[in-house]
Amino acid sequence: MIEAGFRGRLGSFDIDASFTVPGEGVTALFGPSGCGKTTVLRGVAGLLRLPQGSLRVNGEIWQEGRRFLPPHRRAIGYVFQEASLFPHLSVEQNLRFGLRRSKGEVRIGTDEVVDLLGIAPLFDRPVPSLSGGERQRVAIGRALLSQPRLLLMDEPLSALDRFSKDEILPYLERLHATLSIPVLYVSHDIAEVERLADTLVLMEAGRVRAAGPIADLLADPALPLIHMPEPAAVIEGEVIATDPAYGLTDVRVPGGVVTVPGDLGPHGTRRRLRIPASDVSLGRHAALDTTILNALPARIEGAEPAGNHQITVRLRLGQDGPGAALLSRVSRKSWDRLALKPGDLVVARLKAVALAEPAQVLAARADRARAPGQVPQGRPT
Repeated sequence: MIEAGFRGRLGSFDIDASFTVPGEGVTALFGPSGCGKTTVLRGVAGLLRLPQGSLRVNGEIWQEGRRFLPPHRRAIGYVFQEASLFPHLSVEQNLRFGLRRSKGEVRIGTDEVVDLLGIAPLFDRPVPSLSGGERQRVAIGRALLSQPRLLLMDEPLSALDRFSKDEILPYLERLHATLSIPVLYVSHDIAEVERLADTLVLMEAGRVRAAGPIADLLADPALPLIHMPEPAAVIEGEVIATDPAYGLTDVRVPGGVVTVPGDLGPHGTRRRLRIPASDVSLGRHAALDTTILNALPARIEGAEPAGNHQITVRLRLGQDGPGAALLSRVSRKSWDRLALKPGDLVVARLKAVALAEPAQVLAARADRARAPGQVPQGRPT
């Protein structure tokens, strides 16, 4: 468990942010630029000491009253917006620096980090020759090799172009799926957050507006996320069947089974599905002749005006139990024509092409059971 509370005034900016989040997985600090995300992250790192602050990380007190652990005594890895690598050193030498900073038991082996981040081909290259995405992968590797108990990432993709972002995101997903280190991830890009985060801390003007599982906050009518131009639901599921003949995978989610394009791994593999509200249509009955593969029963929980004569409909999959949260963006005319209302049982039709993550989706979390590799010969020591 990570319990944080920071309060104080920095120039003309007031910060009053408190939250409690799980001590595992990825927690995203999300909000517009200038809302205080980086201030909170720097407070967690000990780089900034606010007049009033408290911080516990999985039971260990890092700040409380007069007690204040300086940054070098906090077992953190910090990845900045710009990869702060030593330009006069090779990739391998930069990684060695991370190992030298580690104290005590080596829980994350070099082999594991190199494989997860795909940086073996970069070992002998000088830093100035690396692309932006390559530099950030090395910076993440160096941070991990310092054996942190908490990894802090301050908008690590903001300085990258779209191509470089698409290059590095799959590696971040692999880290998320494979390593058990908790991550605090600062971003103002909701697409990144939807792909990576388990928990969301929504910030606004120096304060925490809400904190909780990302799936719940994305569908919360009291929060601004549901009113975004392209709202979406995020659903975790488990692979239960594959159909090689048609290149499809069945994923069981709370309240139903979704058929997704592609081979998403062996049975039991956990996958994350992002379903845009614009790709969910509603009906009173299942259609007999349609190319849409997924038609799932769902119950309407509520509806919110979305502007331009549209309605954002909040749903729960399944007929009886509380299944996964789902969103649908429909026209007000369709809503009125079908006489829909909260409590109604409907059929949610999902466009399968919108369901899968990009090609390099989350690896099975079962991989966490792998024993960390030992530092091999010829690798940084």
